[in-house]
Amino acid sequence: MERVGAARDLVLAYVHDLNAIDEAVRVAIPSLERLADVLGLARSRQINRSGHVGTYSYTVHGAGCRFVCDNGTEVDVDFAADGGEVFDLWRLRWYGLSLPEPLDVTDQDLRSAVRSLQPLLTEVRPGWFSVAN
Repeated sequence: MERVGAARDLVLAYVHDLNAIDEAVRVAIPSLERLADVLGLARSRQINRSGHVGTYSYTVHGAGCRFVCDNGTEVDVDFAADGGEVFDLWRLRWYGLSLPEPLDVTDQDLRSAVRSLQPLLTEVRPGWFSVAN
């Protein structure tokens, strides 16, 4: 149970950091309505596909973006067709490994942690989650 608790804390930290990134990006790019708009701005070349926003560096990829905090913590997120932020167990695990004090958790513990956090988190498709609105 202790491992699931650690995984649960990791998931909550990921969500917290994702919210902090959203705030930082909106401050840096006031025209942004939602974090997913970074994709459109990069595709239309209004911003570079990689760069810096506040204390974060970012790299736009496929359907998402990877943000790296100045302490090395990585938050990778994809965006659903409706612009919602979605993430899977791999992204959560990678986040844990990138922390200043790395935390290596299993997919099984992460899955249990995510289930314990419903209705805060919603499974939008098998293995992919979002923060409920």
